[in-house]
Amino acid sequence: MNKQTIEKEKRIAFALVLVVSTFLGAVGQLFFKIGVSSSLIGAIEFIIAGFVVYGISTLMYFYVLGRTHLSWAYSFGGLSYIFTAMLAFSVLGEAIPTMRWIGVIVIVVGVALIGAS
Repeated sequence: MNKQTIEKEKRIAFALVLVVSTFLGAVGQLFFKIGVSSSLIGAIEFIIAGFVVYGISTLMYFYVLGRTHLSWAYSFGGLSYIFTAMLAFSVLGEAIPTMRWIGVIVIVVGVALIGAS
């Protein structure tokens, strides 16, 4: 393999780690929301789970950040808006207005452009 191919494969692997990291961050936020909005006795478990999942997300982000450019890695954080909207809609049953979905689509395009650069 040549150097360009190796670099491209690394970038793809880092991008996948960042997507998973961002998704886990959104799941952590979902757990926080459930925990603080619940009158259930088990609410504290959701909050603790949120910290654990969010912590794993942060460690994954640190791993990539130490190996690539900040300006590239940080742009993947925009995916959190997408994942959070999808989770709020599907898990919490929140209504997402059309303008918010349009904003999410704009973010998707922006992250794709930055990720491809």
